[in-house]
Amino acid sequence: MWAIIVILILTGILLLVLEVLVIPGTGFAGVLGFVVMASGVWFAYEKKGTDAGHMVLAAALVLNIVAILFSLRAKTWKKAQLKTSINGKASANPAKKLKTGDRGKTVSRCAPAGKISVNGEYFEATAGTEFIDPGTTIEIVKIENNKIYIKPLKI
Repeated sequence: MWAIIVILILTGILLLVLEVLVIPGTGFAGVLGFVVMASGVWFAYEKKGTDAGHMVLAAALVLNIVAILFSLRAKTWKKAQLKTSINGKASANPAKKLKTGDRGKTVSRCAPAGKISVNGEYFEATAGTEFIDPGTTIEIVKIENNKIYIKPLKI
């Protein structure tokens, strides 16, 4: 009977550690681990008596704490985290490179916002309320707070 109790408690701890470290957010492994561990403690109380049940409960609590601390100390999080960084950034101030009246072409559909190309550089722009198809010649109407407003040119 002791073997069943030990197996239930160790399986419960394993499922709880999996819930915390491997599959967080699902809740299924954590709930199942808690139920399995509680079953092991219940069996200890039922089959071995109150004193043995208290000892198994205390041991289960200590083993849970040790397992979680050991799992976190083993640098598990560093193995799971992304180590790359994004070095790109948005154009800080398009007004330094552009001025009202500059002309260019739309790269993507502006519905009403999209990507434009002016003087060989790409910018995000807003077309107001109209939709502008890709490849349309545009003119910059105004630049306000790093936002570029455009209109299509009728050529």
